[in-house]
Amino acid sequence: MGGESRYEIHQNAYIKLVLHALNHRTSAVNAVLLGRSAAAAVEIVDSVPLFHSQIGLLPPLEIALSMIDEYYGEKGLSIVGYFHANERHDDLELAGVAKNIGDHIARYFPQAPVLLLDNKKLESLSKGKERSPVMQLYTKDASCSWKLVGSDGNSQLTFKEPSANIVLLDYISSEKWKDIIDFDDHLDDISK
Repeated sequence: MGGESRYEIHQNAYIKLVLHALNHRTSAVNAVLLGRSAAAAVEIVDSVPLFHSQIGLLPPLEIALSMIDEYYGEKGLSIVGYFHANERHDDLELAGVAKNIGDHIARYFPQAPVLLLDNKKLESLSKGKERSPVMQLYTKDASCSWKLVGSDGNSQLTFKEPSANIVLLDYISSEKWKDIIDFDDHLDDISK
C-alpha cells in the first residue's frame, strides 16, 4: 500500500479524540477520522467519536459509518482513518478489533491510518514535554498488515496547528471531556 503517506491532523479533530478517550477512561473507545487526500498528505480535518461499549459489534458500526459517510460527504469530507484507545491504560498493542475496523475502512480508502492513543505520551503532555500528537500511527505495509510507523522520531503524523497540545492541555484542565457526545450516547438519547 502507500506506506509513505504523511498525515496532518487538525486541532479540532485531535482534541475531540483525546477528550473522548478521557471521558471514558475505563473503556476502550473508538472514532473515525474524516478528511481528504491532498497531494502531499492525508488531511484529517474532523473526527466523530463512535463507541465506548461493545466496540466490536458490526451492525451499530456499519450504521454509524454509513450515516457519517452521508453527512460528511455533503461537506466534501470522507472517512480517511480510524482512532482507537485501549481499555487498559498500559496497553500499547493494536487490538484485533482495531485492526478489523481499520481493514474495513482501508478497503475504501487504502492510505487509511489507525491512530492508537499513547497514554505514556498523554502523561508527559501534562509535564509540558510533548510536542507531537499523543498517538501512535499505524499504516498498512506491503503485506497488508498493520505496522507502527515513525516510532524512530521521524513522525509522519503532524499537527495542522502547532499549538494543538497547548489547547488540549487547557481543555483537560477545565474538564471539557464532559461535553463530548459519542454515537453510543446518541443511540441512548437521540437529542444528543
